[in-house]
Amino acid sequence: MTQHQRSLSATVDEFVDAFNANDLDRVMAFFADDAEYEPGDGAQHRGKAAIRAEFAPQFAGRYGAMRFDVHDKLVDESGRRAAIRWACRIDVSGRHGRGVFPLLRLLGLLRYGPRMVWQGMDVFHFDAEGLITGKYSYANFKIPPMKRDRGAPWSTPAAA
Repeated sequence: MTQHQRSLSATVDEFVDAFNANDLDRVMAFFADDAEYEPGDGAQHRGKAAIRAEFAPQFAGRYGAMRFDVHDKLVDESGRRAAIRWACRIDVSGRHGRGVFPLLRLLGLLRYGPRMVWQGMDVFHFDAEGLITGKYSYANFKIPPMKRDRGAPWSTPAAA
């Protein structure tokens, strides 16, 4: 099934699943060649190569193991837009913390413990083929307002 044959709701679900599987190649397959990404810090990244470069540290484990849990999803099929509100869960314990910048890991461990969570929102724009032409992350902060994650442990793919 091609991306334009499935609903945008299913596309968003599969995109988040690819993030949670830590599969950068699969994530990048959802983007149009001329897509743009605004991560919420004022930067703009245009084109798949620039977006991939922005995502690469996250997928290399530089911030720990990450998982996104979607709380809300709004989809406008005819307008080719979607929005999700999510929680980003980060685990810097054990093997998950091996690739994290040492100072960042130490500060996170001291303040929040080995697992933390923060909230965010993404707005997506899609082309007629169902590829992402724009991904816009929104927040009112420069550094995510972390708090200790007291939820049940979750598993992540084994490190490559």
